[in-house]
Amino acid sequence: MVKGKKKSSEPSGRKITLKMAKNALRVTVDGKRRLDLSNMGISTFPKCILKLCDVDELDLSRNLLKKIPDAIDKFVNLRLLDLHSNHLEHLPAAIGRLQNLYSLNLCNNRLTSASLPHEMGFLRNLRILNLGMNCIETLPPTVSALKELRELGLFNNLLTQLPKSLQNLPKLQKINVKSNPMPSDEDPEVDRIQRVESLYLVKEDCLCTDCLKKCREEREKLDGRMSAASTLKKSIFAGLITPNSVAQENQAVWR
Repeated sequence: MVKGKKKSSEPSGRKITLKMAKNALRVTVDGKRRLDLSNMGISTFPKCILKLCDVDELDLSRNLLKKIPDAIDKFVNLRLLDLHSNHLEHLPAAIGRLQNLYSLNLCNNRLTSASLPHEMGFLRNLRILNLGMNCIETLPPTVSALKELRELGLFNNLLTQLPKSLQNLPKLQKINVKSNPMPSDEDPEVDRIQRVESLYLVKEDCLCTDCLKKCREEREKLDGRMSAASTLKKSIFAGLITPNSVAQENQAVWR
């Protein structure tokens, strides 16, 4: 008796053909070629897109990718790489060979400190790096080599302190470290860094279950604070006389 093949519990994903990829090509407002394969249920990096490796921007966000192949270094012109909201567990060392990369979005994956190759330090032109919503405890020391970095997202990770390597980034302007298990008192040596909260606008059906739950919880907290503020405002002004009535009573005095 021949046993059948055991079915994998992993999602099979959608297969992308070269024709589909070519139909996903766009031209940005500044004339750059963008390959947009976001939110297409892709679980395996489509090898066919290597034939389109001359694009300037590659968007593979909101898919089911668990790894990126070494062949990513074929995209030598790449200035933007968006891989947010996948299932990535590690990055290949080859990513450090994308010398023209300007923006790298790795938000909402399964990356750990060990997942970040030291070759990331070779991205000398990188200005925007988003590592938010991962499982990162520390940053590799080679991040300090990213001398052109302006914006860094580290929110919703496992950081217990601000990485010392941030002090070696002379052009860093914005950093988001919200929702990390760090003490409330920040190191005064890095107070010069502006801390901001980032806002992402996406449709609810594009979010995974965990992300949607987090968004709804944050919304409930915000609604609660706004409701409390409104109640306080009413109690403060409840006993005041309206400006018009005061003016009428004192009109003779003003004259």
